[in-house]
Amino acid sequence: MVFWIVLAVVVVLALVVLGVVAHGTLGAFGRLGRELEAVEHDVAPVRTQVQRSAERAGRLRDQRTAPN
Repeated sequence: MVFWIVLAVVVVLALVVLGVVAHGTLGAFGRLGRELEAVEHDVAPVRTQVQRSAERAGRLRDQRTAPN
């Protein structure tokens, strides 16, 4: 009889631990997704500026190397 009670307690505790781990993992993935969205929002202006600079540099290089 005591064996079954101990077994039931162990099973319940194991399920609680698995639930806590799953909740923490899913919460971490949610936070990670929000952080990535925020970083993309913060980096967008810099990325645009870098792309424009690279295009301008390419045009200037082409102008310098073009035969006159």
